[in-house]
Amino acid sequence: MPMPLDPGAKRVLDLIRELGRPPIQTLSPPEAREATAKSRAVLQPEPPEVAEVEDLTCPGPAGPIRLRRYRGMGTAKDAALPCLVFLHGGGWVIGDLDSHDQPCRVLANAAQCCVVAVDYRLAPEHRFPAAVEDSAAALRWVAENAARLRIDRGRIAVGGDSAGGNLAAVLCLMGREGQVPMPGAQLLLYPATDMAGAKPAYERFTEGYILTRDTMHWFINHYIGEPMQKYDWRASPLRAPSLAGLPPAFVMTCGHDPLVDEGIAYARRLEEDGTHVAHLHVADQIHAYLTMGKFIPASELTLRQAALWLATQWQGREGL
Repeated sequence: MPMPLDPGAKRVLDLIRELGRPPIQTLSPPEAREATAKSRAVLQPEPPEVAEVEDLTCPGPAGPIRLRRYRGMGTAKDAALPCLVFLHGGGWVIGDLDSHDQPCRVLANAAQCCVVAVDYRLAPEHRFPAAVEDSAAALRWVAENAARLRIDRGRIAVGGDSAGGNLAAVLCLMGREGQVPMPGAQLLLYPATDMAGAKPAYERFTEGYILTRDTMHWFINHYIGEPMQKYDWRASPLRAPSLAGLPPAFVMTCGHDPLVDEGIAYARRLEEDGTHVAHLHVADQIHAYLTMGKFIPASELTLRQAALWLATQWQGREGL
């Protein structure tokens, strides 16, 4: 059985019940986006100041992709900083640059780096592999324009939470296959790694949580258009034949989460296949707690831990 909930996480779940917010899977995608956007002011702390923020666009396969570039507070204005290309969570259906503005700022400050957040296309308007294609286009563009962006091309990592962790893992596999520049590190925060087979954790979290078995099925069914696509490693990186030859990984899982089993399985497979892995398991937390810092102080602590791990990967690699 999972460890008892963190008090802040329990308060979030109690508040959702008190407010009578309907489960995501009972809403249409536009309604779900509106509901989660409204909850942002309630759940997230004020975004910290950073040295620089800039909204950008890059070419994508279906038109311009919106990006947001952050430079951490205290970094030198003209320095070529290491960079984290960040893919937001939201089940490939919800989320945008604003939904993860606060975590991106924390990561930029704590890692003393540049963060480039990607506003990839969402399902069901744009089903798999649209999000993958946009994420790949953004990574290519960041690498190609590193000098103009004041980024060290030799120190580019990818990362994200939930669906964004899924996309970051996929980009590393694509890098190994020569389809995108190979990232130097991957930051996978409670990632989704297997669309094709519900792990036992799905049956442990069927109600009373923000993310449940039925919510995950709702997300997957909106994202995946054809059943066999669930077995494609670009949707389910855990099903890739091999995870060898991938960059070092920070994998964070949490105990009260239907994705916990597949996240742990991915960390173990990475290690078995020879990838350096730091696996942080936060046993008393719920899925999506990294965007609930007003109630859950551990959210910033976890982001800082991830950022410090990332910074250690970049040490000694300046100017590569």
